[in-house]
Amino acid sequence: MLYHLLVPLAQYHAIFNLFRYQTFRAAGAVVTAFLVAFYFGPGIIRRLRILKVGQVVRTEGPRTHLGKAGTPTMGGVMIVMATVIPTLLWAELDNPYTWAAIVAILWLGTVGFMDDYLKIARKKTEGLKGRYKIIGQVGIGVLIGLALILFPHAFSDVPAGWTQIPFFKSWHLAFQPWAYVLFVVFVITAFSNAVNLTDGLDGLATGLSAIAAMTFGIFAYFLGRVDASDYLNLFYLPGAGELLIFCVALGGGCLGFLWFNAHPAEVFMGDTGSLAIGGVLGAISVLLKAEFLLAIVGGVFVLEAASVASQTLYFKWTKKRTGTGRRIFRMAPLHHHFEQIGWHENRVIIRFWILGIMFALVAFATLKIR
Repeated sequence: MLYHLLVPLAQYHAIFNLFRYQTFRAAGAVVTAFLVAFYFGPGIIRRLRILKVGQVVRTEGPRTHLGKAGTPTMGGVMIVMATVIPTLLWAELDNPYTWAAIVAILWLGTVGFMDDYLKIARKKTEGLKGRYKIIGQVGIGVLIGLALILFPHAFSDVPAGWTQIPFFKSWHLAFQPWAYVLFVVFVITAFSNAVNLTDGLDGLATGLSAIAAMTFGIFAYFLGRVDASDYLNLFYLPGAGELLIFCVALGGGCLGFLWFNAHPAEVFMGDTGSLAIGGVLGAISVLLKAEFLLAIVGGVFVLEAASVASQTLYFKWTKKRTGTGRRIFRMAPLHHHFEQIGWHENRVIIRFWILGIMFALVAFATLKIR
């Protein structure tokens, strides 16, 4: 909004030229996002307490988590709001990348909100039925996939079904249109659920999401510049630089939320936040044709999801073969395993954040190791 209102005023004063620069607007977006979360956070938390929107804790989970029962949840509303408002304020509103990201986070935030609401209304850990949640996730994946296939030139001149492969400068994958839509659906759905599984400790998913969002913001900036993309042998995606604004707004919103979500948490993001964040990170990777890079940037999320999948499959396999199901980990997802072996919650969180930073650095290394 500010871009459209103030850039035309540059003919009267040079200071308004600042709003042409994505880096300047990104700085404004991240500060605005943090302030929105910081300012509205206490009011939202009070309102959630009044409405008795409290967390329902699984009885089969770690015993140390039972004391968290009743802590306000659905705080993901704060993150979504702190992402969308700065994006509308600082980004170019005639840019298709901007609107694709906004639609994705609002769509999946709504799915997560419905899930959280049903959990609270029923006072059970089961909310929205799994098939309906999957339908919501698949729906946005199909929408984005079809948009890229049907209107490819609205986004870039790169063929719609192409995607980049990390560590290789001249190799790429080329999907058939139907296969590409399925691929997009898989990426968005899988990562949405991966972040959801990671959201089990105070601030864990929030901090990792901020790291991933900021990382993708930098990649969006490079991919949207003809000089940087040419130098780094990346796809040139005109207009993709505006995703920098959205990504840093998401990162700033997560940091603002972390102020209240840090251990001991005053509020949890719930599925409203985790499904929205994971899904929109998946959508951003699709828009940037960097889906495989997502597995590196979000490496901790991938490990968390893999721990659940391997635990479930191994338990079923051993039960079928021996009659007694066995486990690889003491408890899945992975962060609970480390709690069970004696790590304090804060230790798990900080060490997983460190791993998240390491994965982000590996992702940046792919720019030169090609």
